[in-house]
Amino acid sequence: MGAAKGSAPDQPLLAAKVRPPWTRPTAVNRPRLLARLSDAAVPLTIVVAPAGWGKTTLLAQWATNAATEPVAWLTLDEADNDPVRFWIYLVTALQDDDPHLAVSALTALRVPGLDPLDVAVPTLINDLTAAGGHRVLVLDDYHLVTDRRIHEAVEFFLTYLPSGLRVVIAARFDPQLPIARLRARGQLVEIRQVDLAFTPPEAAGLVTDVAEDALDPPHISGLVERTEGWAAGLHLAALTLRGTADPAGRAEVIRGDDRHVMDYLGHEVLAALPDDQRRFVLRSSVLDRLCGALCDVALERDGSGRVLAALERAGLFLVALDEQREWYRYHRLFRDAMRRELTRTEADDERAILERAAGWWQDHGDVEAAVRHLLAAGRQGRAAELLAASDDEFLNSGEAGTYLQLADELDDALVHGDPRLAIAMAAAAGFSGRIDRVAGLLDVAEASLTADDRPPHGWSSARAAIATLRATFGRPAELADAVDGARIAVDLEVDPDLDGYVISRLALGVVLAGLDQHHEASVLLDEAWRRAGVDLPVFTRLLVAGALATSLVAIGRRDDARMVIDASSPAADHLEAAVGRAAGGAVAMLRAAAGRLAHQAGDVETARSLLEHATDMARAAAHPSLTAGILVTLADARLAVGDRSGARAALAEAREIADNDTVFPATLRRVEVAEQRLGRGAVRAARRGGALVEELTDRELSVLRALQGPLSQREIGRELFLSVNTVKGYTRSLYRKLGVAARADALRRGRELGLI
Repeated sequence: MGAAKGSAPDQPLLAAKVRPPWTRPTAVNRPRLLARLSDAAVPLTIVVAPAGWGKTTLLAQWATNAATEPVAWLTLDEADNDPVRFWIYLVTALQDDDPHLAVSALTALRVPGLDPLDVAVPTLINDLTAAGGHRVLVLDDYHLVTDRRIHEAVEFFLTYLPSGLRVVIAARFDPQLPIARLRARGQLVEIRQVDLAFTPPEAAGLVTDVAEDALDPPHISGLVERTEGWAAGLHLAALTLRGTADPAGRAEVIRGDDRHVMDYLGHEVLAALPDDQRRFVLRSSVLDRLCGALCDVALERDGSGRVLAALERAGLFLVALDEQREWYRYHRLFRDAMRRELTRTEADDERAILERAAGWWQDHGDVEAAVRHLLAAGRQGRAAELLAASDDEFLNSGEAGTYLQLADELDDALVHGDPRLAIAMAAAAGFSGRIDRVAGLLDVAEASLTADDRPPHGWSSARAAIATLRATFGRPAELADAVDGARIAVDLEVDPDLDGYVISRLALGVVLAGLDQHHEASVLLDEAWRRAGVDLPVFTRLLVAGALATSLVAIGRRDDARMVIDASSPAADHLEAAVGRAAGGAVAMLRAAAGRLAHQAGDVETARSLLEHATDMARAAAHPSLTAGILVTLADARLAVGDRSGARAALAEAREIADNDTVFPATLRRVEVAEQRLGRGAVRAARRGGALVEELTDRELSVLRALQGPLSQREIGRELFLSVNTVKGYTRSLYRKLGVAARADALRRGRELGLI
């Protein structure tokens, strides 16, 4: 568990996920459905039906051949339940047509610890608006996404969707989005099972292509009636007709009303294959994606690429994922049937195949895929070992949520028996916004720790790593314990060449500063700064510099603070240029310290400019105590240039944060002192008169109504079934539209406008 980097190197993405699957040139054209997709002039189109009804094929045909606008494509899978991963792939898909689009949003997603809704999603919306033009985003297999945070962020994205972008979602059931509201407003096009059912003419084309023989219309109509136009049933039926002496007679006995037809017909299809291909299909069905090299290793054979090409040409429910025909997948229904048969007949072989596949993925640098295959093989011990050794790889690439998701699939006994793994999970929980889980995981690590346990990478002591994480992600109510633990961590981390030396001092220094103990904090932070050289990520180095400069300013050591700021500013400038507002967590304190120095030197205009920028960076970092503290400083700077209403607005925002979030005691005292100075009753920032320039959305109105009561933002989130970050996102937009900075002003303005 080393220091999390601020901007991670690009991780290998599965290119096939951001391309429409290849469709056979002879696939049936369905102009009635293609026209509905092309004519839709609404923000959202949903294509909803159970498995096997041709959703993906229809959309792939449209995206490749019929769409008049650029189409960005994303095929989702179970691994995309991490919000950061989901949005990385979504932005990458949008960049397929324009590589320069939303670069800042993608970069922000690589920064560990940032909720996508804080920076990346708003940045993406702004970038798409600025880019203009028309494009379509297709999200296929959306039903595989189950994380509520993703659904909330997609709803937020749709709420503020640029006019030139349409979203098409394909799923087996209705997505968790405001479907009824969009339908009532005429902002939704729906293509459902009844629409996707093949008509007799369409079925005739499909059956003729696959069966390589034509049936007369009455037999086609009967087949459509019995399968209810189900694409997968028709396809499998056609495969069983291929090569039979009496296809019409065979068609008469095929039933389609039982969805277990896949099993029956799957066996029929297998029986018609040569022995080599039949065994290949069964054994390779355990793999979610297939290529020749992977199958050669996993199945212990040669020539897999040729077999895959032959199966694809035969139309055996094998979907080519790229135009080069390197990667494939089986149709999910067919794969499920084959896997059941393999499990029934060769369960041990199935596990061995998955283990060899895991080794192939690990050799090719994809630890996540390797772990998933080990978990599927039931090799939990090996999966745990690989995860414990790979935490930095996940955390430094912004995949903390994915790491936690994988580790959660392990048996509790493995986590309880490996302190290093529990510590890594705690760090992943903290960096992915699951603060509620950090303390429990650290308790697990501490309970199982022995003198013989190896410390995490970059640390002298596992106990020091645990104490530092408690101080970093603990709540203000636990500050006293956090300080005691962090002091122990500093005592244990005595090797200045290890990351833990710097990180433990940074954690303790920040907590002490939050308690107004800046003298002791400055000593620790100075030690950290002098060792935070080129071996540590720039994010960590700048955090140390900002914290040190802040404490030095607080104790009056202005020259020393200026030296730290001057030495660190080039790196801060470079990071901001590279990642924009996503650099906020690293640079906000440094920029604020520079603003305070300018203010103390009498250069109030420069101070205000620097502090405006620092405030924006702090908001992006979504650290409540940091943001509130800088807002108080900004209020002083605005007051110094005669902007009294601006000062009140900044202070009102600081109070809003203090009331809704947990902040350090020192920060709360600064807010209270500033309110006494300005007069708390005078802290008002609403712009009076005039009508709304921009209408409030339904979500914004519901948040505004909820603000009338005594509930905090977190409690409002529970009432509205939204996360607190989502509530904050809508609140920010609500305040912007009302021209206010605080809750009381929003309510007064809302009443003036007759909104509540």
